Amino acid sequence: MNRIIECVPNFSEGRDLEKIEKIVDSFRAKKGVKLLDYSNDESHNRCVVTVVGEPEPLKAAMVEAIGKAVELIDMTSHEGQHPRMGAVDVIPFIPIKNVTVEEADVLAKETAKEASEKFGLPFFLYEKSATAPHRENLAKVRKGQFEGMKEKMEDDMWKPDFGPETIHPTAGVTAIGARMPLVAYNIKLDTNNLEIANKIARQIRHLSGGFRYCKAIGIDLEDRGIVEVSMNLTDYTKTAVYRAFETVKMECRRYGVNVLGSEIVGLVPMQALVDTAEYYLGLENFSIDQVLETRL
Repeated sequence: MNRIIECVPNFSEGRDLEKIEKIVDSFRAKKGVKLLDYSNDESHNRCVVTVVGEPEPLKAAMVEAIGKAVELIDMTSHEGQHPRMGAVDVIPFIPIKNVTVEEADVLAKETAKEASEKFGLPFFLYEKSATAPHRENLAKVRKGQFEGMKEKMEDDMWKPDFGPETIHPTAGVTAIGARMPLVAYNIKLDTNNLEIANKIARQIRHLSGGFRYCKAIGIDLEDRGIVEVSMNLTDYTKTAVYRAFETVKMECRRYGVNVLGSEIVGLVPMQALVDTAEYYLGLENFSIDQVLETRL
């Protein structure tokens, strides 16, 4: 593949493996498209797919996956710990090789136009594709979630960019747009007190005065009897993984809780991990070029 765009669609299904496989099949055995990863979380009730491809084949596969999700996922009975507003909750397009963010933006808009016409699904453009400043932040777009979105969309400020002017009755609404690579990062705490996780999230997220490139919420992992601080680090070169981790550990002390561990969801740029290793090991004059795999 000469021109590569990454797409990381989030589907609101993390428990029914049969449905997940049918949706993910949309990305398998497609010329010009490569499925890199997919994972599901039962507590979040969410599946995150990572796929790369040439622009046109990637668009075709994504439209197919949207149609399958609209067919299989009923948001009227959906429940989970992660905020969501649609069967296909968010679709980011990320430039990787020989593609600009402007071209990723065009692809996002073409995908939204085609899918909205085929499936009657409304789309909001967000991030680099947003048509107004108040639509850039996904958290603001998603506020109200599926249950409150019909009323929200009655406001002229929240008319969709593509598709019908109200939510799809079972598939809700989707956010789509171009963005730069981010790190989806969760830190688990040894408490079941969700308010503690929410308080820490408010301390570190940009929306509440925290790190500029951090979005964070508290999430209850009921099946494990613990909570987590769930983050999107939207520019890991400005808000590093290790900085988020150390800050959460520091904030935990005031509540008498500890960090149990952390996880990265989906794929991550190698440089984000190199930066973290460099910090914790106190490496001097280290370069990613010294990583063996980058020289192969």
